[in-house]
Amino acid sequence: MAYRRTPAVQARLDAQREAVLQAAVGLLAERGYGGCSMAAVAERAGIATGSMYRHFAGKAELSVELFRRVVTREVAAVHEAVARHDTPLPRIAAVVETFAARALRAPRLAHALLVEPADTVVDAERLVFRRTFRDVIAVEIAAALADGRLPPQDPQLTAAAIVGAVAEALTGPLAAAPPPDTRSTPDTVVPALVTFTLRALGEIGETR
Repeated sequence: MAYRRTPAVQARLDAQREAVLQAAVGLLAERGYGGCSMAAVAERAGIATGSMYRHFAGKAELSVELFRRVVTREVAAVHEAVARHDTPLPRIAAVVETFAARALRAPRLAHALLVEPADTVVDAERLVFRRTFRDVIAVEIAAALADGRLPPQDPQLTAAAIVGAVAEALTGPLAAAPPPDTRSTPDTVVPALVTFTLRALGEIGETR
């Protein structure tokens, strides 16, 4: 007869897995993927390294789950920011503003999400991450086009270009902690990225 976990045993395993992921998020924010070895995460979570393998086959699987955990939080923050506005252009500005501001407040974590060398499975998740933000922006571009607020353009293509440009523009400031000068502070970088985005769309417009 096959062994079946009791509800109490499953609850303990679920709690341990959650503790592991929380520990991994903390390490990722401090040290990046390089500091998220199975042993390091186990030590931070207060469990034996061997116990990690009850939950994850190895570092690659842990890294994917860790990436998804953090990205889900970032996507939720962007959707909340978008929902606070009623028209397309302010919504697009909110996407860029929220994404960039949160990245610059947690530069080590954002650097890991965006550009730090990692397993190929993480690179695949990064593509999904970028497409998610692209799609959020593309929906609003299409709405602005329907309202006659923007010149003709391909919403998906423009949105992809914006996401790529914003990520590239953040690479330098995220790698410099603390910022080397006032040009790379959140108070200067974020408004500049919002302005760039609205200009790229073809209209400055009201952003609030």
